[in-house]
Amino acid sequence: MNTTTTPQAALVIGAGDATGGAIAKRFALGGLRTCAVRRSREKLQPLIDEIHQLGAEGFAFACDARKEAEVMQLVEEIEQTIAPIEVLVFNIGANVPCSILEETARKYFKIWEMACFSAFLVGREVAKRMVLRERGTIIFTGATAGIRGSANFAAFAGAKHALRALAQSMARELGPRHIHVAHVIIDGAIDTDFIRDTFPERYALKEQDGILNPEHIAENYWHLHQQPRDAWTHELDLRPWVEHW
Repeated sequence: MNTTTTPQAALVIGAGDATGGAIAKRFALGGLRTCAVRRSREKLQPLIDEIHQLGAEGFAFACDARKEAEVMQLVEEIEQTIAPIEVLVFNIGANVPCSILEETARKYFKIWEMACFSAFLVGREVAKRMVLRERGTIIFTGATAGIRGSANFAAFAGAKHALRALAQSMARELGPRHIHVAHVIIDGAIDTDFIRDTFPERYALKEQDGILNPEHIAENYWHLHQQPRDAWTHELDLRPWVEHW
């Protein structure tokens, strides 16, 4: 839980137009200097403009989180020029369906790189700084695929299962060193352009609160960061009321 007035940074890897952007805005409104990251810095400008219009601090960074050197440079730059990283949110998806009969080795590996390997790289670099300060929050965005693999999602399920295992291991190692590591399972459709255009029948449930609102997801991430250490949540699953358990 944040109990200091010293400037602090929130690093959001995968600050896209929906969930990632909403998370970045929520932490910025919470008073953290929010560093939003995508591979394209130009795509972040609308989000940064919105954060500034809200009277908060936001910064855009371009980084391919699969590249170790780029991740190391990113974390060091933020630590040196923005503020110590108090919160890391890893929010890269890589939800790409494909039959196992047609999946290629190249694409399978790429999905793992995006959804798991990059989480390891960023998590490691941020954790190195956090343990020295004996404080911090690391949150990984998981998915239904992290607990059960569906047909045609072998690569995504494998990567998300691995991400969940990474989060569990980090939590057991870093918890005693005062670092809160959490894994959030997003178990349902999110209000995004992708769902609207690809699954219109599901998107029609929006008016009934049948799909996840990115701002409500972000509020849960903020709550995780605010938890006192005697009652930390490691795994949180979020789903609309219409989803099956």
